[in-house]
Amino acid sequence: MSRTRATPAERPPAFSYREVRRGLLRRKAGAVLCCDQIPLTQLADKFGTPLYVYSASTIRERMAAFQNAFRRIPHTVCYSVKANSNLTILRLLANLECGFDVVSGGELERVLRADRHAARNVVFSGVGKTREEMRAALKAGILLFNVESESELWTLAECSAQLRMQARIAFRVNPDVPANTHPYISTGLHKHKFGVPIAEARELYAKASSTRHLKVAGVSVHIGSQITDVAPFAATMERVAALVRTLRNDGHEIHYVDAGGGLGIAYGHGAADGSEPPRTNGHLASDFAEHVSKYAEALLGELRGLRVHLLLEPGRSIVGPAGALVTAVLYRKTNNGKKFLIVDAGMNDLLRPSLYNAFHEIVPVEVHRPELANETVDVVGPVCETGDFFARDRELPVVDEGDWVAILDAGAYGMSLTSHYNTRPRAAEVLVDGKSVKVIRKRETVRDLMRQEP
Repeated sequence: MSRTRATPAERPPAFSYREVRRGLLRRKAGAVLCCDQIPLTQLADKFGTPLYVYSASTIRERMAAFQNAFRRIPHTVCYSVKANSNLTILRLLANLECGFDVVSGGELERVLRADRHAARNVVFSGVGKTREEMRAALKAGILLFNVESESELWTLAECSAQLRMQARIAFRVNPDVPANTHPYISTGLHKHKFGVPIAEARELYAKASSTRHLKVAGVSVHIGSQITDVAPFAATMERVAALVRTLRNDGHEIHYVDAGGGLGIAYGHGAADGSEPPRTNGHLASDFAEHVSKYAEALLGELRGLRVHLLLEPGRSIVGPAGALVTAVLYRKTNNGKKFLIVDAGMNDLLRPSLYNAFHEIVPVEVHRPELANETVDVVGPVCETGDFFARDRELPVVDEGDWVAILDAGAYGMSLTSHYNTRPRAAEVLVDGKSVKVIRKRETVRDLMRQEP
């Protein structure tokens, strides 16, 4: 499917084109894509490519939209660390009074490294928590364990007893609500590995309350990721609210409802699978605030009168549009009329297109000759796999070898899904805040990759 060229007005607010003037008479020379006030050309020149670039101002704005939308109810935004776990970004969020959702002991350690006081607002999710991870979370004093099976419940009880501590728990219930998203990131149906059937929850809560080392404190749910229609959230909360009432009638003290995350973003003019709506300035701050407000209405309408503390686990919706992957065009290539742009980033740097056939908008960093017609190309990387691509049959402005392009909306599940496949070092990361730039991850070297191998 071909794509029309996007205009500067359709850029996320973090990434916008600005006219540049060069030469003695300062004649207009074209437009350069900037992150906040810094040209991406400047960043690519200084730090090399592939390069992840993030906007601190966008992260703040999107966090503020969540806080404002839910201001009428006691709530904690627990950022989903798996979306992007860079320590500097975690510190930025901790300074915004954000809590955290973790799914491993490693993510918990990152949160504690970012802010040693953050544990009191941490929820621990995931189907495969180990004893070591449970003990570390208990010692840290986290807010809540989201328990996903009866076996996990008794393992947590055993760990708590050994440490002579009490673990606050919520069962992650599976409401069997379908979400219109990619099957790999849909989690709310009975056929998925996550959670316990909502019909069995009442019995499990009764068992949990039988031991003094576990404290029933809430109900948790998460139906999937990249959900752009708020209707499934409302249907889920209707079932959760009914369960809360039942559990309270049974004598349980339910203080928390963890609504999970999953609120989607518009990745471009349309998704490869047709599941995402067209973008019509969908990343502008006012539109995002409206989107979050509708999400809040869907959740809060069903929770009215329950007097619970709401926990939210957004990740992608906060950091996704705040990041871009800048990559250089190494070669242009034509095979029997089919055109390819070969760039220096690969599937090891950004896996989503290969893994999910996900759409990411790709734009030139510099617009030298806007009068040139677009061309239809495959944008591919250097990794030795046919699946190493960022776009297929994409209509893009003509770019030359040596030019840079930016892969947008890469702030979530970009760096966090990277690998060393083909012995390729990970990219560098920089955080832009207005006119300031900070390296928040140094570029790896091949020597770094082999340091742990004798």
